[in-house]
Amino acid sequence: MLTYDANGFRLDGRPLRILSGAVHYFRSRPEQWPDRLAAVRAMGLNTVETYVPWNLHEPAPGRFTRLDELGAFLDEAHRQGLWTIVRPGPYICAEWDNGGLPGWLTARTGRRARTSDPGFLAAVDAFFDVLLPQVADRQWGRPGGTVLMVQVENEYGAHGSDADYLAHLARGLRERGITVPLFTSDGPEDHMLAAGTVPGVLATVNFGSDPEGAFAALRRHRPEDPLFCMEYWNGWFDQWGKPHHTRDAADAADTLRRILAAGGSVNLYMAHGGTNFGTTAGANHADPPFNSTDWTHSPYQPITTSYDYDAPLDERGLPTAKFDAFRQVIADFTAEHPDQARHLDDRTPELPSPAPLLSAREVLLDECAELPFGPAVTSPVPPLFEELGLEHGLVRYTATLPDRSPDLPLTVEGLHDRATLRIDGRPATTLERGVTPEPVTAAGGARIRLLVESLGRVNYGPQVGETKGLTGVRHERQYLHGWQAEPLPLDPLPTPTWTPGTPAPELLTRGTLHLDAPGDTFLTVPEGGHGYLWVNDFLLGRYDTRGPQHTLYCPWALLHPGPNTLTLLELGPTTPTHIHLHPSPTLG
Repeated sequence: MLTYDANGFRLDGRPLRILSGAVHYFRSRPEQWPDRLAAVRAMGLNTVETYVPWNLHEPAPGRFTRLDELGAFLDEAHRQGLWTIVRPGPYICAEWDNGGLPGWLTARTGRRARTSDPGFLAAVDAFFDVLLPQVADRQWGRPGGTVLMVQVENEYGAHGSDADYLAHLARGLRERGITVPLFTSDGPEDHMLAAGTVPGVLATVNFGSDPEGAFAALRRHRPEDPLFCMEYWNGWFDQWGKPHHTRDAADAADTLRRILAAGGSVNLYMAHGGTNFGTTAGANHADPPFNSTDWTHSPYQPITTSYDYDAPLDERGLPTAKFDAFRQVIADFTAEHPDQARHLDDRTPELPSPAPLLSAREVLLDECAELPFGPAVTSPVPPLFEELGLEHGLVRYTATLPDRSPDLPLTVEGLHDRATLRIDGRPATTLERGVTPEPVTAAGGARIRLLVESLGRVNYGPQVGETKGLTGVRHERQYLHGWQAEPLPLDPLPTPTWTPGTPAPELLTRGTLHLDAPGDTFLTVPEGGHGYLWVNDFLLGRYDTRGPQHTLYCPWALLHPGPNTLTLLELGPTTPTHIHLHPSPTLG
């Protein structure tokens, strides 16, 4: 049993300093979990932490998928000799689409999300009914159990002040069999700790520097709780069109040393970042450290496919200079405090051997297919993605201007997030959220077609819960009505009809990669501008010539001996003809 007081934690009556690292099971392939977790243990950590993304597991109301992955990950952690911390949300942030909240739900609840609204709570309760048994069954003290702690919501003090909502969640965790300590985590600001904590529930803080100041703030609010940094931000995430983030290893190690010297437990965020596969990357509305006072008008900044995070273990799972520096800090602490730096077992872990790498080569794209849109939906106004039952992907909107209208400006309203505009079949312009477009005009009888693409939903701040699509098109002041909307999900992509041919804009293209044996590789589209790349029907994610990321990580587990299919959708003005394989990443 895990207990605690102001002096620290005790597990089954013996002192325990929790030395944890975040590894999200959903940002790597299950085949990679053993190596990732073995490397975490080899760094000297005794615990691994993971979020749970609700929208991954309930992509449509009442339709649950991939639920067994959490339990399988916790079981693998046990095999690797690691205790575990689970953070089931319902909101997780994590630079993940919509902060983990299902888009279908937030479109329905709007500003009532993350409150004690009965409709929102009913959806949370239904999800927890299905999810939490596998957590309860793996709590410490049960056979094979390693779960030490479970979180209530996430950084709620940065969002709201509904104490009844937090109390409902805490009560619901207990009612569903969670007996280990519950906790909250918030920034070390007074207003966040005041609003985000729950009476009788352990409070922890998140920060990247100044541990002394952060722990002093925690002590002001919770003098009876142990010191715990639940997210030590030792790196940072990247956004399209922004510089790649790195942090000096020595500086990061110094902060870790100070956390431990202060008597704190710690969770490295991240120990291994991984990849935002598919369309799972989120977005933000302000540069770090999120100090904007006008969130609604700050720039929209979608997150990259890579979630390398400049973590101790890189996107491929290999140790970095930060890994070595952290391992030394932990080794020094273990030598000084052997009674606290305990592990689940006495094994001496070693770093696993890296997966093999494929050699550099290129793949010719020699087949094409039309985009396999779904049936058209007719509506007076352009329906939102959520109204079409589409979480992410493309929608082709089509309408015709009334006859006899003069040549007047067109205005697209509420675009989320990118679109190509065609008038009578001819390309007119490319539109992007937050970017003022060049003026475009059209006259009566013109056929208007917008191919709209969604990027990540905002995952932090007041704009969480946004919808996708567009809200209207005006011809001067007159709204254009009478729309047809054809949706196209990209993950999974409906089966298209392939024929030999050469690439062209807004066509699917594919080629074949022949392998004797699988291995890790990094893919680029050297002639591409912006689009999506699949490997054997698995959507790796988005690419964008703006960078900073210019390679997409392809794990060995997605490949097999023999022919492998690489599929590309270029949405820019270019027509890529090849995909290149590289043995190393280019992240900026």
